[in-house]
Amino acid sequence: MTSTIGAPAPYVRIPTLLGWHRDPGVLAAGPVRTGGQPRSTVSSVQPLTALRRIAFLLERELAPTYRVRAFRNAADVVLRRGEQEIADRAAAGTLEELSGIGKVTAGVITEALAGDTPEYLAKLEAAAGPLVELTADGRRLAEALRGDLHTHSDWSDGGSPIEEMALAGIELGNSYQVLTDHSPRLTVANGLTAERLERQLGVLADLASRLGSFRLLSGIEVDIHEDGALDQRPDLLSRLDVVVASVHSKLAMEPAAMTRRMLAAIADPNTNVLGHCTGKMRGGRRERPPSRFDAAAVFAACAEHQVAVEINSRPERLDPPAELLSLAVEAGCLFSIDSDAHAPGQLDWKPYGVAKAVECAVPADRIVNTWPVERLLDWARKPKSG
Repeated sequence: MTSTIGAPAPYVRIPTLLGWHRDPGVLAAGPVRTGGQPRSTVSSVQPLTALRRIAFLLERELAPTYRVRAFRNAADVVLRRGEQEIADRAAAGTLEELSGIGKVTAGVITEALAGDTPEYLAKLEAAAGPLVELTADGRRLAEALRGDLHTHSDWSDGGSPIEEMALAGIELGNSYQVLTDHSPRLTVANGLTAERLERQLGVLADLASRLGSFRLLSGIEVDIHEDGALDQRPDLLSRLDVVVASVHSKLAMEPAAMTRRMLAAIADPNTNVLGHCTGKMRGGRRERPPSRFDAAAVFAACAEHQVAVEINSRPERLDPPAELLSLAVEAGCLFSIDSDAHAPGQLDWKPYGVAKAVECAVPADRIVNTWPVERLLDWARKPKSG
Protein backbone atom coordinates (compact mmCIF):
# COMPACT_ATOMS: atom_id res chain seq x y z
CA MET A 1 0.00 0.00 0.00
CA THR A 2 1.18 3.55 -0.66
CA SER A 3 1.30 5.43 2.63
CA THR A 4 0.42 9.09 2.92
CA ILE A 5 3.66 9.62 4.82
CA GLY A 6 5.17 10.25 1.42
CA ALA A 7 2.87 13.19 0.69
CA PRO A 8 4.62 16.57 0.43
CA ALA A 9 2.11 18.49 2.55
CA PRO A 10 3.38 19.30 6.07
CA TYR A 11 0.09 18.20 7.62
CA VAL A 12 -1.51 15.06 6.28
CA ARG A 13 -4.23 12.96 7.85
CA ILE A 14 -3.12 9.37 8.02
CA PRO A 15 -5.17 6.31 8.93
CA THR A 16 -3.53 4.82 11.98
CA LEU A 17 -3.86 1.44 13.58
CA LEU A 18 -5.16 3.20 16.68
CA GLY A 19 -8.19 4.54 14.84
CA TRP A 20 -7.08 8.18 15.05
CA HIS A 21 -5.83 10.60 12.37
CA ARG A 22 -2.72 12.58 13.15
CA ASP A 23 0.18 14.00 11.18
CA PRO A 24 3.47 12.06 11.18
CA GLY A 25 5.30 14.66 13.27
CA VAL A 26 2.77 14.36 16.07
CA LEU A 27 2.88 10.58 15.90
CA ALA A 28 6.64 10.50 16.11
CA ALA A 29 6.86 13.16 18.82
CA GLY A 30 4.51 11.31 21.13
CA PRO A 31 4.26 7.60 20.37
CA VAL A 32 1.63 5.65 22.22
CA ARG A 33 2.97 2.70 24.19
CA THR A 34 0.47 0.04 25.11
CA GLY A 35 2.73 -2.79 26.23
CA GLY A 36 1.88 -4.65 23.07
CA GLN A 37 0.09 -4.07 19.81
CA PRO A 38 -1.87 -0.82 19.53
CA ARG A 39 -5.50 -1.31 20.43
CA SER A 40 -8.41 0.45 18.80
CA THR A 41 -9.89 2.89 21.30
CA VAL A 42 -12.84 4.18 19.30
CA SER A 43 -16.27 2.69 18.72
CA SER A 44 -16.06 3.20 14.98
CA VAL A 45 -13.26 3.57 12.46
CA GLN A 46 -12.88 4.91 8.96
CA PRO A 47 -12.62 2.35 6.12
CA LEU A 48 -8.90 2.80 5.53
CA THR A 49 -8.14 2.48 9.23
CA ALA A 50 -10.29 -0.64 9.51
CA LEU A 51 -8.64 -2.35 6.54
CA ARG A 52 -5.12 -1.58 7.80
CA ARG A 53 -5.98 -2.73 11.31
CA ILE A 54 -7.41 -6.03 10.04
CA ALA A 55 -4.28 -6.65 7.96
CA PHE A 56 -2.10 -5.85 10.97
CA LEU A 57 -3.92 -8.32 13.21
CA LEU A 58 -3.82 -11.04 10.56
CA GLU A 59 -0.06 -10.53 10.07
CA ARG A 60 0.44 -10.66 13.82
CA GLU A 61 -1.11 -14.14 13.96
CA LEU A 62 0.77 -15.39 10.86
CA ALA A 63 -2.41 -15.73 8.80
CA PRO A 64 -2.01 -16.90 5.20
CA THR A 65 -0.54 -14.24 2.93
CA TYR A 66 -3.54 -14.20 0.58
CA ARG A 67 -5.84 -13.16 3.44
CA VAL A 68 -3.57 -10.32 4.50
CA ARG A 69 -3.04 -9.21 0.91
CA ALA A 70 -6.79 -8.92 0.32
CA PHE A 71 -7.11 -6.24 3.01
CA ARG A 72 -3.90 -4.39 2.13
CA ASN A 73 -4.92 -4.31 -1.55
CA ALA A 74 -8.34 -2.99 -0.60
CA ALA A 75 -6.73 -0.33 1.60
CA ASP A 76 -4.58 0.72 -1.35
CA VAL A 77 -7.67 1.06 -3.53
CA VAL A 78 -9.42 3.20 -0.90
CA LEU A 79 -6.35 5.41 -0.56
CA ARG A 80 -6.00 5.91 -4.31
CA ARG A 81 -9.69 6.42 -5.10
CA GLY A 82 -10.40 8.83 -2.25
CA GLU A 83 -13.11 9.07 0.38
CA GLN A 84 -15.81 10.55 -1.85
CA GLU A 85 -15.71 7.93 -4.60
CA ILE A 86 -15.58 5.10 -2.05
CA ALA A 87 -18.57 6.55 -0.19
CA ASP A 88 -20.52 7.01 -3.44
CA ARG A 89 -19.80 3.45 -4.56
CA ALA A 90 -20.74 2.04 -1.17
CA ALA A 91 -24.08 3.85 -1.38
CA ALA A 92 -24.63 2.56 -4.90
CA GLY A 93 -23.48 -0.99 -4.07
CA THR A 94 -20.71 -0.92 -6.69
CA LEU A 95 -17.60 -1.28 -4.54
CA GLU A 96 -16.90 -4.77 -5.86
CA GLU A 97 -16.59 -3.40 -9.38
CA LEU A 98 -13.21 -1.98 -8.31
CA SER A 99 -10.26 -4.31 -8.84
CA GLY A 100 -8.85 -5.14 -5.43
CA ILE A 101 -12.12 -5.01 -3.50
CA GLY A 102 -14.07 -8.20 -2.92
CA LYS A 103 -17.17 -9.17 -1.01
CA VAL A 104 -15.55 -9.26 2.44
CA THR A 105 -13.54 -6.06 2.06
CA ALA A 106 -16.54 -4.27 0.57
CA GLY A 107 -18.52 -5.30 3.65
CA VAL A 108 -15.83 -3.89 5.94
CA ILE A 109 -15.84 -0.58 4.05
CA THR A 110 -19.64 -0.32 4.05
CA GLU A 111 -19.93 -1.04 7.79
CA ALA A 112 -17.23 1.50 8.60
CA LEU A 113 -18.90 4.18 6.47
CA ALA A 114 -22.12 3.51 8.37
CA GLY A 115 -20.33 4.42 11.60
CA ASP A 116 -20.05 0.87 12.87
CA THR A 117 -17.02 -1.18 13.81
CA PRO A 118 -16.88 -3.81 11.04
CA GLU A 119 -17.85 -7.25 12.30
CA TYR A 120 -14.68 -8.81 10.85
CA LEU A 121 -12.53 -6.32 12.75
CA ALA A 122 -14.51 -6.74 15.96
CA LYS A 123 -13.94 -10.51 15.94
CA LEU A 124 -10.21 -10.09 15.40
CA GLU A 125 -9.99 -7.48 18.17
CA ALA A 126 -11.83 -9.75 20.57
CA ALA A 127 -9.36 -12.57 19.90
CA ALA A 128 -6.25 -10.36 19.97
CA GLY A 129 -4.77 -10.84 23.40
CA PRO A 130 -1.13 -10.63 24.46
CA LEU A 131 1.14 -12.85 22.36
CA VAL A 132 2.87 -14.06 25.50
CA GLU A 133 2.19 -13.45 29.19
CA LEU A 134 5.16 -11.43 30.42
CA THR A 135 6.35 -11.33 33.99
CA ALA A 136 6.86 -8.00 35.76
CA ASP A 137 10.50 -8.10 34.63
CA GLY A 138 9.35 -8.84 31.11
CA ARG A 139 6.96 -5.92 31.08
CA ARG A 140 9.72 -3.59 32.29
CA LEU A 141 12.07 -4.85 29.58
CA ALA A 142 9.39 -4.49 26.90
CA GLU A 143 8.85 -0.89 27.97
CA ALA A 144 12.61 -0.26 27.87
CA LEU A 145 12.96 -1.33 24.23
CA ARG A 146 13.26 1.77 22.07
CA GLY A 147 13.61 0.25 18.61
CA ASP A 148 13.98 -2.69 16.28
CA LEU A 149 17.19 -3.47 14.40
CA HIS A 150 15.89 -6.11 11.95
CA THR A 151 12.93 -5.35 9.64
CA HIS A 152 12.11 -5.91 5.98
CA SER A 153 10.09 -4.10 3.32
CA ASP A 154 8.75 -4.96 -0.12
CA TRP A 155 12.12 -3.95 -1.56
CA SER A 156 13.18 -7.53 -0.76
CA ASP A 157 10.85 -10.19 0.66
CA GLY A 158 8.68 -8.08 2.93
CA GLY A 159 5.02 -7.51 2.23
CA SER A 160 4.68 -3.74 2.66
CA PRO A 161 6.35 -0.53 1.52
CA ILE A 162 9.00 1.20 3.61
CA GLU A 163 6.56 3.95 4.62
CA GLU A 164 3.97 1.50 5.89
CA MET A 165 6.55 -0.33 8.01
CA ALA A 166 7.74 2.99 9.44
CA LEU A 167 4.21 4.13 10.27
CA ALA A 168 3.46 0.85 12.05
CA GLY A 169 6.68 1.20 14.05
CA ILE A 170 5.67 4.70 15.12
CA GLU A 171 2.23 3.50 16.16
CA LEU A 172 3.77 0.69 18.21
CA GLY A 173 5.91 3.17 20.13
CA ASN A 174 9.32 2.63 18.52
CA SER A 175 11.55 5.69 18.51
CA TYR A 176 13.79 4.14 15.85
CA GLN A 177 13.73 1.23 13.44
CA VAL A 178 16.35 -0.20 11.09
CA LEU A 179 15.42 -1.25 7.56
CA THR A 180 17.42 -4.41 6.83
CA ASP A 181 16.36 -5.82 3.50
CA HIS A 182 18.32 -8.78 2.14
CA SER A 183 21.58 -8.68 0.20
CA PRO A 184 21.97 -9.69 -3.48
CA ARG A 185 22.97 -13.32 -3.07
CA LEU A 186 19.57 -14.17 -1.57
CA THR A 187 17.78 -14.04 -4.90
CA VAL A 188 14.80 -15.99 -3.56
CA ALA A 189 14.21 -12.99 -1.26
CA ASN A 190 14.80 -10.40 -4.01
CA GLY A 191 18.01 -9.28 -2.35
CA LEU A 192 19.25 -5.76 -3.04
CA THR A 193 22.06 -5.26 -5.53
CA ALA A 194 24.49 -2.45 -4.79
CA GLU A 195 22.57 -0.21 -7.19
CA ARG A 196 19.19 -0.93 -5.57
CA LEU A 197 20.64 -0.43 -2.09
CA GLU A 198 21.97 2.98 -3.12
CA ARG A 199 18.51 3.90 -4.43
CA GLN A 200 16.98 2.76 -1.16
CA LEU A 201 19.35 5.03 0.77
CA GLY A 202 17.97 7.91 -1.29
CA VAL A 203 14.40 6.94 -0.38
CA LEU A 204 15.29 6.87 3.32
CA ALA A 205 16.90 10.30 3.07
CA ASP A 206 13.75 11.70 1.43
CA LEU A 207 11.51 10.20 4.13
CA ALA A 208 13.55 11.47 7.08
CA SER A 209 12.07 14.97 7.13
CA ARG A 210 8.52 13.58 7.20
CA LEU A 211 8.89 11.25 10.17
CA GLY A 212 9.23 13.78 12.97
CA SER A 213 11.51 12.54 15.76
CA PHE A 214 11.16 8.92 14.66
CA ARG A 215 14.43 7.66 13.15
CA LEU A 216 14.22 5.24 10.25
CA LEU A 217 17.81 4.00 10.09
CA SER A 218 19.58 2.48 7.11
CA GLY A 219 20.73 -1.11 7.27
CA ILE A 220 20.88 -4.49 5.63
CA GLU A 221 20.60 -8.16 6.52
CA VAL A 222 23.72 -9.22 4.72
CA ASP A 223 24.29 -12.85 3.84
CA ILE A 224 27.45 -14.54 5.14
CA HIS A 225 29.25 -16.40 2.35
CA GLU A 226 30.82 -19.82 2.94
CA ASP A 227 34.22 -18.17 3.49
CA GLY A 228 32.78 -15.65 5.96
CA ALA A 229 32.78 -12.69 3.56
CA LEU A 230 29.80 -10.36 3.64
CA ASP A 231 27.51 -10.25 0.60
CA GLN A 232 27.75 -6.56 -0.27
CA ARG A 233 30.40 -4.02 -1.22
CA PRO A 234 32.37 -2.94 1.87
CA ASP A 235 32.14 0.74 0.92
CA LEU A 236 28.34 0.49 0.87
CA LEU A 237 28.20 -1.43 4.14
CA SER A 238 30.28 1.27 5.80
CA ARG A 239 27.64 3.86 4.85
CA LEU A 240 24.83 2.01 6.64
CA ASP A 241 23.76 2.69 10.21
CA VAL A 242 23.42 -0.98 11.23
CA VAL A 243 24.52 -4.21 9.53
CA VAL A 244 22.93 -7.52 10.54
CA ALA A 245 25.00 -10.47 9.26
CA SER A 246 23.21 -13.83 8.92
CA VAL A 247 23.85 -17.29 7.50
CA HIS A 248 21.15 -18.29 4.99
CA SER A 249 22.80 -21.02 2.92
CA LYS A 250 24.57 -24.34 3.53
CA LEU A 251 23.43 -24.37 7.14
CA ALA A 252 24.40 -28.05 7.40
CA MET A 253 28.13 -27.34 7.01
CA GLU A 254 30.51 -29.27 9.24
CA PRO A 255 30.81 -27.55 12.65
CA ALA A 256 34.46 -26.56 12.20
CA ALA A 257 33.78 -24.95 8.81
CA MET A 258 30.65 -23.18 10.10
CA THR A 259 32.61 -21.87 13.07
CA ARG A 260 35.33 -20.43 10.79
CA ARG A 261 32.65 -18.92 8.57
CA MET A 262 30.91 -17.17 11.48
CA LEU A 263 34.14 -15.99 13.11
CA ALA A 264 35.24 -14.33 9.87
CA ALA A 265 31.92 -12.48 9.58
CA ILE A 266 32.01 -11.38 13.21
CA ALA A 267 35.52 -10.01 12.75
CA ASP A 268 34.46 -7.93 9.75
CA PRO A 269 34.45 -4.30 10.97
CA ASN A 270 31.11 -3.65 9.24
CA THR A 271 29.22 -6.30 11.23
CA ASN A 272 27.07 -4.99 14.09
CA VAL A 273 24.63 -7.83 14.79
CA LEU A 274 24.87 -11.61 14.33
CA GLY A 275 21.39 -12.54 13.08
CA HIS A 276 19.46 -15.72 14.06
CA CYS A 277 22.71 -17.57 14.76
CA THR A 278 21.58 -21.21 14.52
CA GLY A 279 19.21 -20.77 11.55
CA LYS A 280 16.78 -23.20 13.14
CA MET A 281 13.19 -23.14 11.84
CA ARG A 282 10.21 -24.91 13.29
CA GLY A 283 6.80 -25.78 11.97
CA GLY A 284 5.45 -27.27 8.74
CA ARG A 285 7.43 -27.44 5.53
CA ARG A 286 10.01 -24.94 6.79
CA GLU A 287 11.20 -27.23 9.60
CA ARG A 288 14.99 -27.08 9.75
CA PRO A 289 17.51 -28.27 12.36
CA PRO A 290 19.98 -25.80 13.86
CA SER A 291 23.45 -25.30 12.45
CA ARG A 292 26.29 -26.78 14.46
CA PHE A 293 29.24 -24.62 15.47
CA ASP A 294 31.56 -23.90 18.40
CA ALA A 295 29.21 -21.62 20.32
CA ALA A 296 31.79 -20.72 22.97
CA ALA A 297 34.22 -19.50 20.28
CA VAL A 298 31.52 -17.63 18.36
CA PHE A 299 30.16 -15.83 21.42
CA ALA A 300 33.65 -15.01 22.68
CA ALA A 301 34.31 -13.37 19.30
CA CYS A 302 31.04 -11.44 19.50
CA ALA A 303 32.05 -10.12 22.92
CA GLU A 304 35.54 -9.21 21.70
CA HIS A 305 34.31 -7.38 18.59
CA GLN A 306 31.25 -5.83 20.31
CA VAL A 307 28.90 -7.58 17.89
CA ALA A 308 25.42 -8.03 19.33
CA VAL A 309 23.87 -11.50 19.37
CA GLU A 310 20.36 -11.22 17.99
CA ILE A 311 17.47 -12.62 19.99
CA ASN A 312 15.21 -13.26 17.01
CA SER A 313 11.55 -12.97 17.98
CA ARG A 314 9.92 -14.67 15.00
CA PRO A 315 7.78 -17.47 16.49
CA GLU A 316 9.12 -20.03 14.01
CA ARG A 317 12.70 -19.07 14.91
CA LEU A 318 13.05 -17.94 18.57
CA ASP A 319 16.78 -18.08 17.97
CA PRO A 320 19.11 -18.69 19.78
CA PRO A 321 17.71 -21.45 21.99
CA ALA A 322 17.89 -20.95 25.75
CA GLU A 323 21.06 -22.97 26.32
CA LEU A 324 23.00 -20.96 23.73
CA LEU A 325 21.54 -17.66 24.87
CA SER A 326 22.66 -18.39 28.44
CA LEU A 327 26.13 -19.19 27.12
CA ALA A 328 26.21 -15.85 25.31
CA VAL A 329 25.24 -14.06 28.54
CA GLU A 330 28.13 -15.76 30.34
CA ALA A 331 30.48 -14.74 27.52
CA GLY A 332 29.66 -11.08 28.12
CA CYS A 333 27.93 -10.47 24.78
CA LEU A 334 25.76 -7.58 23.77
CA PHE A 335 22.27 -8.42 22.48
CA SER A 336 19.51 -7.09 20.26
CA ILE A 337 15.87 -8.15 20.59
CA ASP A 338 14.48 -7.94 17.06
CA SER A 339 11.21 -8.78 15.34
CA ASP A 340 12.69 -9.78 11.94
CA ALA A 341 9.35 -8.41 10.70
CA HIS A 342 8.38 -8.91 7.06
CA ALA A 343 5.02 -7.15 7.52
CA PRO A 344 3.67 -4.41 9.83
CA GLY A 345 1.81 -6.79 12.14
CA GLN A 346 4.99 -8.79 12.72
CA LEU A 347 6.67 -5.76 14.30
CA ASP A 348 4.65 -6.68 17.38
CA TRP A 349 6.47 -10.00 17.86
CA LYS A 350 9.20 -8.63 20.12
CA PRO A 351 7.46 -9.87 23.32
CA TYR A 352 8.51 -13.40 22.29
CA GLY A 353 12.14 -12.28 22.36
CA VAL A 354 11.59 -10.35 25.59
CA ALA A 355 10.27 -13.47 27.32
CA LYS A 356 13.32 -15.45 26.19
CA ALA A 357 15.69 -12.70 27.34
CA VAL A 358 14.10 -12.66 30.80
CA GLU A 359 14.17 -16.47 30.98
CA CYS A 360 17.92 -16.42 30.35
CA ALA A 361 18.66 -13.42 32.60
CA VAL A 362 19.96 -11.19 29.81
CA PRO A 363 20.97 -7.87 31.43
CA ALA A 364 18.85 -5.03 30.06
CA ASP A 365 21.81 -2.66 29.80
CA ARG A 366 23.49 -5.10 27.39
CA ILE A 367 20.50 -5.06 25.02
CA VAL A 368 21.49 -2.41 22.50
CA ASN A 369 17.98 -1.49 21.40
CA THR A 370 17.18 -0.30 24.91
CA TRP A 371 19.71 2.46 24.25
CA PRO A 372 18.89 5.95 22.95
CA VAL A 373 19.47 6.24 19.23
CA GLU A 374 22.65 8.32 19.50
CA ARG A 375 24.27 5.79 21.83
CA LEU A 376 23.19 3.01 19.49
CA LEU A 377 24.75 4.78 16.50
CA ASP A 378 27.96 5.52 18.41
CA TRP A 379 28.28 1.81 19.16
CA ALA A 380 27.50 0.78 15.58
CA ARG A 381 30.03 3.22 14.08
CA LYS A 382 33.06 2.78 16.31
CA PRO A 383 35.81 0.20 15.67
CA LYS A 384 34.72 -3.14 17.06
CA SER A 385 37.99 -5.00 17.53
CA GLY A 386 40.55 -4.68 20.29
